[in-house]
Amino acid sequence: MTSAPWLVVVDAQRIFADPASEWYAPRFAETVEPIRELVAAHEGRVVQTRWVPPHVKHGSWIPYFETFPFADRSQYDPIFDIVEEIAELHLPHTVSEPTFGKWGEQLRSVTGADANLVLAGVATDCCVLSTALAAADAGCTVEVVAAACAGSGDEAHERALQAMRLYAPQITVRD
Repeated sequence: MTSAPWLVVVDAQRIFADPASEWYAPRFAETVEPIRELVAAHEGRVVQTRWVPPHVKHGSWIPYFETFPFADRSQYDPIFDIVEEIAELHLPHTVSEPTFGKWGEQLRSVTGADANLVLAGVATDCCVLSTALAAADAGCTVEVVAAACAGSGDEAHERALQAMRLYAPQITVRD
């Protein structure tokens, strides 16, 4: 018997929704309504995630923040807030991580170790991809809802979806 799926709304944050941001996902606005529909369909079994900068930069994060200094802010900076259209849904769980992939101790403590996850959010080619691969590797069953995801661009979005399709049956992409 499989458990009911958990919806994970990956990083629906201002930093990806704001056209002035270097990390703007051009189709972000198109994900809002599909995400809202998914939230309604998952009856409280929903986790939203936030990417936040690490407190201490180390290893590969040092050159990363040299490349993207605009993102080197306090994790409480409003740019890392969930966009209003999703925040107003008052989702029951929030996981904030200084990693692209959100599968880890915090998310696992909410969903359980071998969870069935439905992923939506941004960016398909970074945080969604990283979350899907780590979760599948840990034994989760992952479904990515393409219409509820946006990438850094259309080509990057499609390449990420194609990469995740290679992991079937652990990861499936719903078009």
